Amino acid sequence: MNRVLPKANDPCWCGSGRKYKRCHRETEGRIEPGVISPLRTVPEAIARPEYATGQSNGEPQRWREPMVKSPDVLARMRIAGRVAAEVLADTGAAVRPGITTDELDAVCHQACIARGAYPSPLGYRGYPKSVCTSVNEVICHGIPDDRPLSDGDIIDLDVTVFVGGVHGDTNGTFLVGDVDDSSRRLVRVTEECLQLGIAAVRPGQPISDIGRAIDAHAAKHHFGVVRMFVGHGIGEQFHSEPSVPHYFTPAASTVMEPGMTFTIEPMITMGTWRERLWDDGWTAVTADGRRSAQFEHTMVVRGDVAEVLTVRADGRPGWSL
Repeated sequence: MNRVLPKANDPCWCGSGRKYKRCHRETEGRIEPGVISPLRTVPEAIARPEYATGQSNGEPQRWREPMVKSPDVLARMRIAGRVAAEVLADTGAAVRPGITTDELDAVCHQACIARGAYPSPLGYRGYPKSVCTSVNEVICHGIPDDRPLSDGDIIDLDVTVFVGGVHGDTNGTFLVGDVDDSSRRLVRVTEECLQLGIAAVRPGQPISDIGRAIDAHAAKHHFGVVRMFVGHGIGEQFHSEPSVPHYFTPAASTVMEPGMTFTIEPMITMGTWRERLWDDGWTAVTADGRRSAQFEHTMVVRGDVAEVLTVRADGRPGWSL
């Protein structure tokens, strides 16, 4: 017989005397694959990245795109970054208990089209949706399906748009209803890790400085830092050089230069940083089933600081804590 799980504020079934949301809830009710709806279409008038033209089976072309971008590319990336932040804000505003992740995908898809942008994940290496929806223990690349969000969930929305021949990539973790204090702390610390990673961007310094800053802050709060998935160069290609680890490794020795564009997108976990991949080939979950959160910006290295590109017209990101 299946046990009926208590509500978030009820006493835990184990008899500990603690509320369920602060006891066994973290490792029960794990996310399971749901039903994926048919592909959504994009108007022919909207320009597509090369992998979405139907000529390459979703496989991106690779070329040696300069890590340091020209003024023209940077101007277009500022537009793409703003659009990505707006789409993330629109999609995040729809998050609530009872909405399905597929319905959130529909919101994101329409928000992209309304701005003349192509949702970059759609068709990328066969990915079937316009946004990645990563709930609770899902680290990244969760595929939207018919699962409704529950009160107390957390969900990361990973939005990338292609407009003006370039990509803008951002994501944020959103709270669903009444979320327990430990999950709120995880989300807050993860956003702080992103900001500290951004603050570590300096011309002439190695990219490893970014991971050093993030690693130290996560460790201070006894959280893990996912190693399998890292930040990346971005521009006319969705993913390019350099690689940006969020943990400290001396191997990340690429020196940051003015005009270089990349993402910083730390994935921070309550428990182990190790991952397990679902059979769908996309969905990565924490190996211990504990929760994970993520925030991401696309940025360009400037004279002495990082300029964040994925913000709305008023300078705000696509999320609010």
